[in-house]
Amino acid sequence: MNELLRCEGLTKRYGGVLALNNLNLIIEPGKIIGLLGPNGAGKTTLIKLICGILMPSSGRILIDGNIPSAETKSIVSYLPDVNYLNRWMTVEQIINMFSDFYSDFRPQLAYSMIQNLGINKTSRLSVLSKGNKEKVCLILTMSRGAKLYVLDEPIAGVDPATRDYIISTIINNYNKEASVLISTHLIADIESVLDEVIFIKNGTVVLHNTVDGLREQHGMSVDELFREVFKW
Repeated sequence: MNELLRCEGLTKRYGGVLALNNLNLIIEPGKIIGLLGPNGAGKTTLIKLICGILMPSSGRILIDGNIPSAETKSIVSYLPDVNYLNRWMTVEQIINMFSDFYSDFRPQLAYSMIQNLGINKTSRLSVLSKGNKEKVCLILTMSRGAKLYVLDEPIAGVDPATRDYIISTIINNYNKEASVLISTHLIADIESVLDEVIFIKNGTVVLHNTVDGLREQHGMSVDELFREVFKW
């Protein structure tokens, strides 16, 4: 099996709080995967472990066969759930910074998408609307030739038109031999582009299957199944 991500007994504690509990997971290349769960399920903790921002309390995580390190950060493209860019920088300065920092960054692709949006490359991030800031952040993430794209709530807090743009950008610009892991609560908006879904609850995976397999097995959409599994 060609594995892009493997988690074995992955556990993360914050003091007395157990955020991930003996989590096991395998992700293969060439997939768009939804990471789904209620608030506090452990999604963001898992993402930060994948990206090497956090270290596990026990268990192990392998990215393309390697433990999280500078090497794996070079093949993981991460979009956090908060804007992390300097507001005083221009779009062009940010693209140049990414070009210097990431050897796999494709500046011409980034400039092409920026131009298609009608965003002036000399504009400072501070003058852009919330939706355009979100688009710029996503463009930077998807302009890398990464093996694993990890997107934490990429369509939260933006209007439906911006959501449509973000989703189309994701499916049209990622490396087809890579995988995209998308954490979101807006399941109905992305369900049509997902190959697989992972349900996570109380820090462990409770379901991992293809979207078609779930629909055939349960006779309902992923959104409907999510509401059934996680209903109070």
